[in-house]
Amino acid sequence: MSSPNPYPSAGAPVGDTSVGELIGNVAADLSRLMRQELELAKAEMKVEVGKAGKGAGLLGGAGYAGVMLGIFASLTLVFLLDLAMPLWVAALLVTVLWAVVAAVLFTKGRAQLKTVNPTPTQTVNSLKETF
Repeated sequence: MSSPNPYPSAGAPVGDTSVGELIGNVAADLSRLMRQELELAKAEMKVEVGKAGKGAGLLGGAGYAGVMLGIFASLTLVFLLDLAMPLWVAALLVTVLWAVVAAVLFTKGRAQLKTVNPTPTQTVNSLKETF
């Protein structure tokens, strides 16, 4: 007595469905699953982008408030210095102070930007090794 073949040939019926139909069903199910996963990812990203936009708006407001703080703190310093010297000298000192801060930040920022390498060297090296 021979044992049944455990690997039926392609197109041979398995139950009431052929192997081709089963493969087609699996492909359709996988396609449907991928579409559903993409829709879920889109929905999640929409929520996250909304939260990021709100956070960016709040940071923008904080930046504006910081600028206003700097302006009014500078005016306060000018008026405090006015108690000890003429108003124009106090205003000039505060202006020079801000000029020094701006120059230092500019110099450090420019030096930092000079160290940036825009070429992704690790990726380039990896591609050279691969190909």
